[in-house]
Amino acid sequence: MYCQFYGLKDRPFNVTADPSFFFLSGKHKEALAHLLYGVTQRKGILVITGEIGAGKTTLCRFFLNQLGKDVKTAFILNPNFSEVQLLEAIIKDFGIHARDKTRFSFVWELNKFLLNESRHGNNIVLIIDEAQNIRPRALEQIRLLSNLETEKHKLIQIVLVGQPELNYRLDLYELRQLKQRIMVRYHITPLEENEVKDYINHRLNIAGSGTRIKFTDQALKAICAFSGGMPRLINIICDRALLAGFIKETGIIDSDIIEECLAELNPKFQKVEK
Repeated sequence: MYCQFYGLKDRPFNVTADPSFFFLSGKHKEALAHLLYGVTQRKGILVITGEIGAGKTTLCRFFLNQLGKDVKTAFILNPNFSEVQLLEAIIKDFGIHARDKTRFSFVWELNKFLLNESRHGNNIVLIIDEAQNIRPRALEQIRLLSNLETEKHKLIQIVLVGQPELNYRLDLYELRQLKQRIMVRYHITPLEENEVKDYINHRLNIAGSGTRIKFTDQALKAICAFSGGMPRLINIICDRALLAGFIKETGIIDSDIIEECLAELNPKFQKVEK
């Protein structure tokens, strides 16, 4: 609705995980470096955690776009399956066909696929998002998949991405063998206060705003207080603010506009002192 008014080619604050808008904050840059290291060095199992709305899925999609043609990938978004169902979802995403829908058949076909790709010099990456929802028995199945290897390297790199609850699940006694195999870990924390302005401007620039939209310092202060530096919450309030600016026919997003929007989203929000 407001894109035409502001001359935008896209909505800059969509809450979808669009990698074209990915912002390399200090923490996201470190997380990306951990992913690239773990995969290129074939470390086996990697764990990336972060609170809800920290940008984990967007990071994963951006990461996948950085990989070369010699890396084959599968991306599981909803892993709340039994261990057999999870295996089936994995091989389907890799494009593998199994004649029988049994655990043995799935693992056999996956192993053949991995060995064939390895012979051609390819690396295989499996990313499982929302991994805090994986059942313990399915996590144990993932550990068994990590055992697929040659004498020199792991045949499959497994990235578990989830909320902090994933760490509690990995601390379960019955999963201690899996925990010992995790070679790379990283936790994504919220944006620093000084990064919030850069984040907003980055997304506005990608959307083509030029100098037509400006968030005042007081507006940014209110956004920081509301969001706690969480990208998803920043997107929610900024999207609402641009709509309010469109209604008011202004490109200056000040604290009054932000506070009006915050009152709709969170009536308990306290106004920032001016």
